[in-house]
Amino acid sequence: MEVTVVLDTNAYSDWRRSGKWAGNVATATRVVIPSVVLGELEFGFLQGARRAENRRKLREFLQHSRVEVAVVDHRTAEIYAEFLQHLREKGKPIPTNDIWIATQAWQCGGELATRDEHFAELPMLHRAVEFPLP
Repeated sequence: MEVTVVLDTNAYSDWRRSGKWAGNVATATRVVIPSVVLGELEFGFLQGARRAENRRKLREFLQHSRVEVAVVDHRTAEIYAEFLQHLREKGKPIPTNDIWIATQAWQCGGELATRDEHFAELPMLHRAVEFPLP
């Protein structure tokens, strides 16, 4: 059975800092990093004192055979528009980057690892439940 985990920016950061989501990352058959998350991480690295170290760790992680980067394509844009319309109709906006992240998670069929509760506004999205290493 294939299990795809999609890491939100805070899930990647939590995993690196404290090991949270480690069980999900270790047991997933695919780990997906949305391209938008890469942008947010790179911005965070620019703000920190360990820029080179953080970039090196990210590059090493991205080289693993189970890890892939989700890119934005035309279908992604269509799904984004549908999600945005859904949120507007509900009157429940969430940050724009998070709509893109949700879109990429849904498009690849993965479970989104995140601690942001506002993703609950998109009930079609599957959110991961954190579990410890086996």
